[in-house]
Amino acid sequence: MKSIAISGSVRQNVGKRDAKELRYQGLVPAVLYGSNEQTHLSVSAADLKAVLYTPEVVFVELNIDGKQVKAIVQDAQFHPLTDVVRHIDFLQLSDDKEVSMNIPIKLTGTSPGVKMGGKLVQKLRTLRIKALPANLPQEVEVPMESLEVGKSFRVRQVVLDNAKVLNNSDDTIVSVIMSRALRQAEQEAAKAAKGGKKK
Repeated sequence: MKSIAISGSVRQNVGKRDAKELRYQGLVPAVLYGSNEQTHLSVSAADLKAVLYTPEVVFVELNIDGKQVKAIVQDAQFHPLTDVVRHIDFLQLSDDKEVSMNIPIKLTGTSPGVKMGGKLVQKLRTLRIKALPANLPQEVEVPMESLEVGKSFRVRQVVLDNAKVLNNSDDTIVSVIMSRALRQAEQEAAKAAKGGKKK
């Protein structure tokens, strides 16, 4: 799993006025959970871009006033109009404690149904995975080779080592449906076949 280093400073004052002042300075108020006590800190908004604005899953190596902590982003609040991050929650990781994360899905291979003209419909882009930090996959691969027209790949078909998928096992990840063009071609072929029989 990819790691990104971010520096943070413990906040001396916690309140709306202090948070506003931090944002004015290009900093983001943050909270670190997971240990015995919560730590209120501030981090650079510029540093967060590599963590928040990426489809990849990343661990955060937090350096809080010289103390190193491994964490993940648990939650981020954005301004409704400007989309600027306003607050962030980090969860401290322990090597022996399982954690749940949304992991992106990667479709691999080629679907024979799509080759025939079927339409690919992806219902899920991520899966909620629970595992020890060392066992969390960077992405979940979903093979497409068996997907004919009318077939689906469901959550229960995902196989992971030392990790558990928390989504409903019946949920469809991806399916291949009959496209309008393929349906039309089949109807025309059927009509032509009927016409041929009449002769």
